Amino acid sequence: MMPFILRRVGFYVIAAWIGVTINFLLPRLMPGDAATAAFAAQYQKLSSNPAALEQIRAAFGITDDPIWVQYGQYLGGLFTGNLGVSYTFFPTSVSDVIAQSLPWTIALVGCAALIAFVIGSLVGILAAWRRGGFVDTFFPPFALFLGAFPAFFLGLLLLYFFSVQLGWLPSGHGYTPGIPPSWQWTSILDLVSHAVLPAATIVFISIGGWILSMRNTMVSVLNEDYITLAEARGLSQRRVMFGYAARNALLPQLTGLALALGFLVGGQVLVEYVYTYPGLGSILAYAVGSKDYPLIQGMLLAVTMCVLAANFLIDIAYLALDPRTREVAVG
Repeated sequence: MMPFILRRVGFYVIAAWIGVTINFLLPRLMPGDAATAAFAAQYQKLSSNPAALEQIRAAFGITDDPIWVQYGQYLGGLFTGNLGVSYTFFPTSVSDVIAQSLPWTIALVGCAALIAFVIGSLVGILAAWRRGGFVDTFFPPFALFLGAFPAFFLGLLLLYFFSVQLGWLPSGHGYTPGIPPSWQWTSILDLVSHAVLPAATIVFISIGGWILSMRNTMVSVLNEDYITLAEARGLSQRRVMFGYAARNALLPQLTGLALALGFLVGGQVLVEYVYTYPGLGSILAYAVGSKDYPLIQGMLLAVTMCVLAANFLIDIAYLALDPRTREVAVG
């Protein structure tokens, strides 16, 4: 197993290097540079002062050195945690902004994605096991109907009913002023209450896909010979359903989970923006609106690393769930 893990680590190190390189090249292949754009947008009165522009470029680490020299400086900055300075939150560094917002997004998206994955997979298993029953007839189309709503629209609906009308849950932000995040029960309950609505929005828009994909995969697995053999041996329906059919049908779901986690980390900008949740989505929306190129670049790098980390964890999970993977690893 260790050689398999080492091979996967090597693969993801190369993938991370490619992502870092693309992240470095993209803004430098565009006409002009980030400092010039910020200078034009925020310092129009000084547009005739080249010295001021050079000071801005120097402050944000933009130089006219050859591309390979800039690349070396960029890699050195990554290893030391120096991703530049944010225009929007000046003089806060990009690393500090990401460090403050990334845990919020990982907690929100991670919990919501796992809830949608577990519930959707269970409903898909039951729908396939009892095809044509109530679960199979009602839940897949209803979940897909919810998922057809735009994320921001569904978020506004939940916000209106459960916060404005009923007053059951907070209307936004990550915590209540005066109750800073901590490990005390009061703070934990406050954090959970603020995360319920954005998490529910993510669950509702994604659970339909999990139900449908698990149901379809499960239906195919139930037609396999080893399922017929397990039933012929007199094994209980619960064991056949979960120990044989669901276990094998779950493998393609895990691949989808890794991809979904990466998409949700970078794709739920509007959800966090609707609820003013202090995660990557809200910060990225502000960064794009203010043309904060260093922060956008750092955010994209963080999302890339999250995608690779999620895929690596899923590869390790395959070792535990699929004996064939362990045989290949040992071989």
